[in-house]
Amino acid sequence: MTDASISPPPIPVASSPTSSDACALIADACVDRTSTGVAEAIGGLVRRGALAPGDRLPTVRTLARFLDVSSSTVAEAWRILGRHGLIDTARRNGTTVRAGRAEMSGRFWKVPASAGTAILDLSTGTPDTALLPSLDAMLRTLPTDITISSYMDRPVLADLEDLLLARWAFDAEALTIVDGALDAIDRLISATVSFGDVVVVEDPTFPPILDMLERAGARVIGVPVDAHGIRPDLLDHALLSEPAIAIIQPLAHNPTGVSMTPERVDEVADVFARHAQHTWVIEDHHAGDLVTRPGITLGTRLPGRVVRVHSYSKSHGPDLRIAAIGGAADPIAAVVDRRRLGPSWTSRLVQHILFTLLTDTAVDELVQRAADVYRSRRRALVDGLRANDIEVVDGEGLNIWIPVADEQRAVVALALHGIGVAPGAPFGVDVGDRSNHIRVSVGNARDDIADLVDALVAAAAPV
Repeated sequence: MTDASISPPPIPVASSPTSSDACALIADACVDRTSTGVAEAIGGLVRRGALAPGDRLPTVRTLARFLDVSSSTVAEAWRILGRHGLIDTARRNGTTVRAGRAEMSGRFWKVPASAGTAILDLSTGTPDTALLPSLDAMLRTLPTDITISSYMDRPVLADLEDLLLARWAFDAEALTIVDGALDAIDRLISATVSFGDVVVVEDPTFPPILDMLERAGARVIGVPVDAHGIRPDLLDHALLSEPAIAIIQPLAHNPTGVSMTPERVDEVADVFARHAQHTWVIEDHHAGDLVTRPGITLGTRLPGRVVRVHSYSKSHGPDLRIAAIGGAADPIAAVVDRRRLGPSWTSRLVQHILFTLLTDTAVDELVQRAADVYRSRRRALVDGLRANDIEVVDGEGLNIWIPVADEQRAVVALALHGIGVAPGAPFGVDVGDRSNHIRVSVGNARDDIADLVDALVAAAAPV
């Protein structure tokens, strides 16, 4: 991975204020030199246009010296500004004023094919609707006695909580329900990451995770994955930076499809045990019940330090918008407490639907059939690509990570054939790196696998 911290700085824009000018602007606007006062002063300068989108702000130490305050005061001001979406922090560009909301475009929005442009859209991880359980009969039998006595009631139905704890991948200290896996990751980041904290992720990883961390003001360190998961030798070095959290995908890694082996789980757990004693480990199990392999979790090896997110979108239906968070008590308690200031709980009607689905043996059989179908589609694509000398990992889940000679050309060439795929660059930690991969999701790859392989092989080849 390219270390962005040693990359040459970009050429400054002539109209941007110098560091000393920016310090002077902030000092003049700052009537209260607390962290809140500094943040409010900068916010006012942004609103008035004195600081424009893209303008680089002084370093924490520089501004602290200029204002004669502690570095922690300015760092807290930066955290406040980051939380409200007013600044961006990147190792290459320093801290800059963020573009207005109408101008922002995160990595995630570079992944899906443009709406209506693909006859066969394989750019997202959407499951095949034909393989999802039907909710029609279940909705007609919903109970009418799901009521609350207080807004302070427990956020999880007791029966559902007991069921999930009994099925959890390891002994969980606590469990709660939220509105999908991304909602879970977002809330856990908010609960555990402060502005300027180091966060370790796999490289590549799912783009929304990187977007969330950027908005949180985190300093992200990417650790490459190989055919067995995140590399323990490089993780060992990354953990020397004492990250606040590490976000990993032990099963069906997105975008590569790689799942950790039991041996790799032990190696990675050993690295975490040696270093970063105060680092929370967040496991994102986005594939949920479509990929179930007992023991592929760090939770059994690192009790009290792991939080696992288990999604039910791909297995039971994206429109349920439901996921469980289970594991270490402290970060889950922080999520529950903060959520009380907003929605407080995920609809108990939806929770009841999930409980009913999870206790229906016919639904279990449908989910297993869906897993078998996705596995067959994946196998056919992988075998076809390998037969044409394109090396891809076996993997699990819906996603396949395909090397190509030229990423942009491959995406365009497939689009001309009516096939939408995801470009690889947004999945990389360093957005400036050219990935020269595409991600193909097999959820909608129902027919004509041979024709799809031919199109992918042609797009992957050099000109």
